[in-house]
Amino acid sequence: MDTTVTAAERALDAAERLFYRRGIQSVGMDEIRTASGLSLKRLYQLFPAKERLVEAYLERRDERWRRELAEHVERHESPERRILAVFDWLGEWFAEPDFNGCAWINSYGELGATSEPVARQVRLHKAAFRDYVADLVARAGLPASLGEQVFLLAEGAMATAAITRTTAPAQQAAQAARLLITASRQASA
Repeated sequence: MDTTVTAAERALDAAERLFYRRGIQSVGMDEIRTASGLSLKRLYQLFPAKERLVEAYLERRDERWRRELAEHVERHESPERRILAVFDWLGEWFAEPDFNGCAWINSYGELGATSEPVARQVRLHKAAFRDYVADLVARAGLPASLGEQVFLLAEGAMATAAITRTTAPAQQAAQAARLLITASRQASA
C-alpha cells in the first residue's frame, strides 16, 4: 500500500506542476508519466482516466490551499483582522514566482462545460472558501451579507492578479473590505 500512496503522490505532484503551469488540456498523460517516473500502465492503474487525475489534483490542492490559508488567518487575534488577513495571504500567494492564477478558475475555464466531475470539484472548493469567509465575518459579529461581499472581493483579486501579474489586487481588495467592515460597523451602531 505504501508504494501505491507514493506512486499516487508522484503522479499528483507531476500533474499539479504541469497542469498549473501549462493548463490541463495541453498536458497529456504521457507527459505526466515522464515527469512522475511512473510507467503509463501504473499511471492508468492509479487514475483510469485523465479526468480522474484532474479531480484528484483539485481535491489535494484544495485541502492544502485551505489549510495554509486558515493557518495564516488564525494567527491573528482580532476577528476583523482575520478577515483582512485573507487578503494578506492572497498577496503573498500572488507574489510567488510560480503563481498562475486560481487553479479552480483555470480548471473550470478549461473543462467546466464538458466535465461534471471537474465542475463539481470547483464548486466544492469555492463553496468551502465562501463558507470559511462567512465564518470569519460571523465571528467578527458583522452582518452575514458582508461574507458574500468579502468572498467576491477575494475572488476578483485572484482573477485580476492572474491577468495583471501583480500583487496590487490583494491590497486593493483588502482596502475595499476594510471600507465595507467600517460601513457595516457604523450602520449597526
